Amino acid sequence: MKFNFCNLLIIFLITCFGYSQNMQEGFTYLEEGNYQKAEIFFESILKDHSNNKVARLCYGRAIGLNGNTEKSKALFKDLLKEYSNDFEIKLNYGESLLWNKNFNEAKTYFKTLITQKPNNFPALLSYANTLSNLKEYENALVYVNEALTILPGNQNALNSKKYIYLGYAYKKQQEQNYSEAEALLKESLTHFNNDKETLLNLANLYLISNALEKAETTYTLLGENLENKAHSLSGLALVSHIKGKEKEALKISEQAFISLASIKDKTQIQQTKERYIQALIWNKNYREAKTLITELITNIPSENWVLALRATLNTYKGNFKKSLSDYNKILENDSSSFDGNLGKANSLKALGLYNKAYNSANTTLSIYKNQKDAVNFIKILDKQFTPYVETKTGYSLDNGDNEATTFLTNVVLPLSTKFKVNGVYSYRDSKNEVTNNEAKANNMIFGFSYLLFPKLGIKSNFGVTSINAKTNDYTQFLTDIVLNLKPFKLQTLDLGFKREWQDFNADLLSREIVQNTWYVNYNISSNFNLGWYTQYNYTTQNDNNENHLLFTSLYYNIFSKPLFKAGLNYQYITFKDQVPDIYFSPEQFNVIEVFTELIKNQGGKWFYNLNAATGFQFIENLEKQSTYRFQGKLGYNFSNRFLANMYGLHSNIASITATGFTYTEVGFCLKWDVSKKPIFKK
Repeated sequence: MKFNFCNLLIIFLITCFGYSQNMQEGFTYLEEGNYQKAEIFFESILKDHSNNKVARLCYGRAIGLNGNTEKSKALFKDLLKEYSNDFEIKLNYGESLLWNKNFNEAKTYFKTLITQKPNNFPALLSYANTLSNLKEYENALVYVNEALTILPGNQNALNSKKYIYLGYAYKKQQEQNYSEAEALLKESLTHFNNDKETLLNLANLYLISNALEKAETTYTLLGENLENKAHSLSGLALVSHIKGKEKEALKISEQAFISLASIKDKTQIQQTKERYIQALIWNKNYREAKTLITELITNIPSENWVLALRATLNTYKGNFKKSLSDYNKILENDSSSFDGNLGKANSLKALGLYNKAYNSANTTLSIYKNQKDAVNFIKILDKQFTPYVETKTGYSLDNGDNEATTFLTNVVLPLSTKFKVNGVYSYRDSKNEVTNNEAKANNMIFGFSYLLFPKLGIKSNFGVTSINAKTNDYTQFLTDIVLNLKPFKLQTLDLGFKREWQDFNADLLSREIVQNTWYVNYNISSNFNLGWYTQYNYTTQNDNNENHLLFTSLYYNIFSKPLFKAGLNYQYITFKDQVPDIYFSPEQFNVIEVFTELIKNQGGKWFYNLNAATGFQFIENLEKQSTYRFQGKLGYNFSNRFLANMYGLHSNIASITATGFTYTEVGFCLKWDVSKKPIFKK
């Protein structure tokens, strides 16, 4: 933090030195901050009067404030050798230490000066600013207040005091002591009523601590001063975005954007344009956002904030390679850029380059200590690779008097960002009191997944099932191998093979019907909320039967927070042989239904998934039958490492294995992260 007591110095020089009148032009340059002209002026004076102390001192200030800090420091050091008792030269040498960021040395030096002259205003203020640069804010406030008792109302001291408060509050914010940071900023406002910078820092604190109502109130207060109206509206738009009210965010930011012609402050103009384009992106108005960004790129192609907007647009559109390119350009311009480093981390994560994503996020934290967004990014990434145990217990029944109880435990152990292993134990007890049949299945499965390339992974599970039925005991080999691909932007493709057995009820388990299925899953997303999912299965069975299944779903995302979508599903099944006495195996089976789904993810304490569908099914030549399906999940995060949820399903849609047309299942799930972090980070 720089401090300028140039006015006091000039008055002192004019008073003490007769030659100073001839240097009034140079003094004016210093006073007005025109350091380049001041440097040239005093340099010309020194050509004819090389030993003039006033000219040397002023020349030292001019070059120091103009960026040549080392030369300035050397010049004042030479002056001190000649005038060891000149307090003004001592003050200037001390200030040159601040210009060179020699804060520890400056602390010792100014402490000596205020010991010599306890009531010297420039020494006290410089010492306060030195302590502030060293983040010793509590003591900095003590000394800036002492300076203000000597010169009450001095603008330099008041500015220093304000920035000490802001720095102190920011330090508390980084330590996540939000209540203390809030108290400091509010205390600052008692001294600097409705100060713009203090209100902006307070609003930002509320955003970080998720006190959104307080943030909204603070931005509204900021806007009471018409000069700050654009800042206020941009802040209110951001609050609406965080609340998930994207249309409201766009409406508010548009108000500020329309008033651009009346805004003179360059910072407000930039922030207003930036927020409006962001709001367009949040609302998926990509074409309009691209037009505005292209216009900015044409006029100011290398500005980081413009590159960040283009990177954001490409991120939302799924063009992660393009967004990564822009973030790299930002870092070429400024290696310490927050947007550049954390934006790059997000792009790398989306591209599956997880180790590099970790590196970029850690670089962000090395520059911005304890920054909340970077900390949360690493927490989310860690969560993806943290070992966990998941258990599931369920009970099901249908109108064919079949009942089943299931239990499953799955242990997943990521060994790196590319490789993870897992083990599954499941148990199923199926019975039918009408047929007096019961069968128990114990399954042990071991598997792994490996990310071969960012867009190609393989997942494989192998195991055995042991069946104990009234009429038959047997053991079968199980497997599921799948390639996970991302062939194009916003698309995923799964190609797999699995070997399993008919386990829906006790009768089927007793018959030892093994299924070998080749399957394809293909999902296409879009930038305009439309999506299309398709699944195809071809299955052969050891009873010489085979079947084809085609399922396709066209859906539209109506809202994003929480996710609400609706769509149309179609399913087609055909069996080579019809054996209705054993299992549901029609020659032709069609289902068409409309559905809605509401999803709130696990970002908060509560999470849920509700799905409802209705339509018609057509079984061979029978008349159409109406169908319905309801399923849901409700869960709660007890901590960052432990969650639980209940689920339920009720449907009258026929399936490959169901013998009846109504089916109900309820269950309970638990998930526990075994460790706080991935084991490969320990």
